[in-house]
Amino acid sequence: MPVRVVEPSSPSQVAGTTQGNTLPQPCSLLSVGQAFSGTQNVSSLQKDEAWRVNVRIQGCDLDHGYLCGTMEALNVPMADTPVVTFWEGEIVDTKNYTFFTGKWGATAEDDIKHWTKFPSFSPLLSQVEVDGGKSLDLSNYPYIFMRWKEQYFVNVGTDCGLTIAGFYYVCFSCSDGSINGFYYDPNSSPFQKLELKSTNDGKSGFSFSSYELQ
Repeated sequence: MPVRVVEPSSPSQVAGTTQGNTLPQPCSLLSVGQAFSGTQNVSSLQKDEAWRVNVRIQGCDLDHGYLCGTMEALNVPMADTPVVTFWEGEIVDTKNYTFFTGKWGATAEDDIKHWTKFPSFSPLLSQVEVDGGKSLDLSNYPYIFMRWKEQYFVNVGTDCGLTIAGFYYVCFSCSDGSINGFYYDPNSSPFQKLELKSTNDGKSGFSFSSYELQ
């Protein structure tokens, strides 16, 4: 979800190691058409604020570690209409992408600081510190880790007073489809929480409400 431009200021199964690279398990809750809703906390030193967010997956290719979708912010104070962005995602599968981002201004230290915000990442930490997790077998891990990078605004101009310069560290639960994330942008408030939880909305996907972080 776009954020304001500001001045700088235990999993049920533990992954093992493998000589080869195996993909995360297919998950029906992470597929084209799935919808998610919840909140993103955009707190700053001045105020505490949460925006309602809707996300829908538009494309998913596990073989290449790719997915994409739209993100809609519903109650942006400065906007007259919901703000919609298009994002593309990288699935951390140790084949196409590792836990080290290597771009978008994020260092390996930044990566570790954000991934360790997810308790489900803890069993993976020691190996990730060695090689970014290249030797991990994530094929049966009950969580899927991703990065989401917003590419452009869909329905507003770039002069809307918001920025999509950063990206999200994301943790997806294969058991219930819940999503937790943290937004990273050196020029925005740190560790903005994205919290999404799924309930069947009777349509072509799921809608989510805010819940406690995994």
